[in-house]
Amino acid sequence: MENFVVSARKYRPATFASVVGQQHITSTLKNAISRNQLAHAYLFCGPRGVGKTTCARIFAKAINCLHPIDSEACNECESCRSFNEGRSFNIHELDAASNNSVDDIRSLTEQVRIPPQIGHYSVYIIDEVHMLSAAAFNAFLKTLEEPPAHAIFILATTEKHKILPTILSRCQIYDFNRIRVEDSVGYLKYIAGQEGITYDDESLHLIAQKADGGMRDALSMFDKAVSFCGNNLNFKEVAQTLNVLDYDTYFNVTSLLLEGNYPAALTLFDEVLRKGFSGQTFIAGLNSHLRDILMCKDPQTIALLEVTGTLLDRYKQQGADCDVGFLFRAIALLTELDGSLRTATNQRLNIELGLMKLSGLGQKKNNPVDAVTPCELPPIDRPRMVQEEIGRGTVQPVDKPAAKMAATEPASSGAPVAERASATTVQQTAQSPSRKEEPRQTRAYIHTLPHTISGAPISSLLNPSENNEVGETDNEPYVKPADTIDPKSEEKIRNAQKTFLLNLNKERPRIAMAFHDMQVTGNHISLTVPTETLYEEIMRNQTEILSLLSHTAGVTGLIELNITVKENTSVHKPIKVEDKLRYLTEQNPTLTLLRQKLELDVE
Repeated sequence: MENFVVSARKYRPATFASVVGQQHITSTLKNAISRNQLAHAYLFCGPRGVGKTTCARIFAKAINCLHPIDSEACNECESCRSFNEGRSFNIHELDAASNNSVDDIRSLTEQVRIPPQIGHYSVYIIDEVHMLSAAAFNAFLKTLEEPPAHAIFILATTEKHKILPTILSRCQIYDFNRIRVEDSVGYLKYIAGQEGITYDDESLHLIAQKADGGMRDALSMFDKAVSFCGNNLNFKEVAQTLNVLDYDTYFNVTSLLLEGNYPAALTLFDEVLRKGFSGQTFIAGLNSHLRDILMCKDPQTIALLEVTGTLLDRYKQQGADCDVGFLFRAIALLTELDGSLRTATNQRLNIELGLMKLSGLGQKKNNPVDAVTPCELPPIDRPRMVQEEIGRGTVQPVDKPAAKMAATEPASSGAPVAERASATTVQQTAQSPSRKEEPRQTRAYIHTLPHTISGAPISSLLNPSENNEVGETDNEPYVKPADTIDPKSEEKIRNAQKTFLLNLNKERPRIAMAFHDMQVTGNHISLTVPTETLYEEIMRNQTEILSLLSHTAGVTGLIELNITVKENTSVHKPIKVEDKLRYLTEQNPTLTLLRQKLELDVE
């Protein structure tokens, strides 16, 4: 019975031309051989299974070939035959993982002195060189910097950052890339053809993607799949063998999310868990799937999608059904969910909530007008009059509504009900802010609802047509009333002044201080503020303040607000410690006597 040889050994590249996915390395090495510009030390670094040791062997064989052909070994001379038969004394391989002591390096330096018997160079390939101890590295420095003319060192490692900088400075460094999925699939197709194995493209793509850029891993998975499936590789059987979720799972769950069908999506997720896959694996795969769909949306990014053939067509077909905004929000949500799963106490519940949120995004995408997700109410339209006033610039929309001063809509609408459900016009006829002690007048028409702000029922706010005074009716549109004045404005405001100040002090204590000394004359409110900053703060919140005053007092007409800025600049504020002491002493002369008794000094 013939012994089985794994594909990673049987189909290991023997020439530079057969190396997969490292053309930038092989071209440089071939040029160095043809021009006879060989360095005395090389460092090959990169991920596992990408061809570092393979390229080192090919390079060592080529530079010792007696009759090279286009910088490739001829495989006919004595040097090439001895290397192929494993009896070459010119090429030495050392595993630094098991030979990492100072004594091992001393033996190596003594061996370096022996010249080659056949060929031109003695090549020393040290694999996993980062495993050498610090003392071994130091012992190796002198030999690595100035070796004999016939000695060439090739160091290989997967962790370049662990190598001492003094070693790195003595080597030519070659960084090996991860092997692309397309290159891995091409090489797997070549091997399958050599072995007489039939396959489908999805199977080889799955193996290449699972290998994550390593050709040796891909060949090991290929052998495993052949052992399970026989001479016919089937996608579902390969996925089962490699313990990965197939593409159909992610295509199906994405379709369910786009339809907003979260019960079916949760059922599919339960099936995934029953197959033995973890929830984090499912979320990571779904996130990658949506990323691939997003790449298909633009011709410039489709090259970033490492799939071809029928699978690429499936991605394009589903990408046509997905909105870019939905994909962005879904990927952001899944990324955040993936990060939180590591510390979650109930991963399944978190994933199910995430799937329901994604279903809500898909429902919004399909029904942008009618779709209402749970815990979300439809927005309330402003009265037509307010919209027209905003369009003409006579009304400034409120940027930051108060959460407690006025009843608000749900968080999704973002505007106070007092503003939406009442007709509000504001006109400022103030002078330039730089002028002090000038009265600044604000006129606001506040149409009061027949109930208090704090006790307004939500149903009445959601249906403004039920109120005859606000909004539009079915028969006639809302018409802005004239600027009328409530004849009992002064009486109502004075009676409600304490309640108004109490409510205002709970929400805006700084503003409430200015209204403690307010003067009421008819429908005019006059107050004096000491700083320009306080005046600007009152103006930013004027609509909410006057709305609160109107609803508290029950005023149904025009209210005018006159603000005077009067700064007190006659008193010099103490700055230094001595000035503070002098100021306090003038206010309280007994302070001097207290300092003398306690023997206190100014610090």
